[in-house]
Amino acid sequence: MKRIKLAQMDCETVANQIGEFVVEAVSGVAATGCVVGLSGGVDSSTTAALVQRGFKFYNAENPTSLELVGYILPSKINHPDDIKDAETVAKILGIRYEVHNIESLVDAYQLTNAEAFSTKFDKGNLISRVRANVLSTKAATEKKIISGTGNHDEDFGIGYYTLFGDGAVHISPMGSLSKRLVRQMAAYLGLDQRIINREPTAGLEPGQSDFKDLGYDYDVVELVIEGLVQGLSAAELAGSEQVLRLVERQMQTCQNVFGETKFQTVEQVVDDILKRHRMAKNKMKIVHPPSPKITLHYTD
Repeated sequence: MKRIKLAQMDCETVANQIGEFVVEAVSGVAATGCVVGLSGGVDSSTTAALVQRGFKFYNAENPTSLELVGYILPSKINHPDDIKDAETVAKILGIRYEVHNIESLVDAYQLTNAEAFSTKFDKGNLISRVRANVLSTKAATEKKIISGTGNHDEDFGIGYYTLFGDGAVHISPMGSLSKRLVRQMAAYLGLDQRIINREPTAGLEPGQSDFKDLGYDYDVVELVIEGLVQGLSAAELAGSEQVLRLVERQMQTCQNVFGETKFQTVEQVVDDILKRHRMAKNKMKIVHPPSPKITLHYTD
């Protein structure tokens, strides 16, 4: 069976391409820079590092400086370490940042959307949209644009984001990087290993993690979506030795960690990813922030 190839990159080249893309996007609308939501996770931290890197190169050669501002917007669901990690990243990058607890803003929606508080899912999406509103208003008043922090697996692979929430951004600097490549870039940029290896979580529900929610991690998403792009059918993907080995390990991890598995077969995992991918395409018809064209190469 055809072997699925995964993308490789030269970090220096791609970091430069992303930085140039952000500078062009900002300059094209005469903005003063970008705002970014900092969560303390690897995606937002790497995004901030890439944007700040691009701005530093630009500012060294131009009289008008571009600025990146980080906004840390926790609710009571967030662990204190999330705030601490986000602040640490902002300080290391040397960017201006602000911390605003949004719990009272979220609670205010009980006046108009009390129904959203009846399920963790709906309340979680509400929290994401509140954050987006704060960020978009900050961006507007500062004459900046919002830099998204999503990666390719989340945003364009399975659409794992809140429409009009964390998906409501002007640009998606890392929209062409898989989670695997994001971690590679984070290491290249010198981010702390603790941040690089943090368990991915949307921070919208108590005890939530992406792995627990999905039942598989982003390495599986990348492998399946790459296989799909490379012409494999659903049946071929489920029968692929690469997919089979990875999914079986992750189902065992689910069993060990959570005492149960969300899926019983490899076919079910592949079907779930492909279903989510179709939903992602529908989301993209509504909100599709531009991503940079970057240089990736594929080897056997």
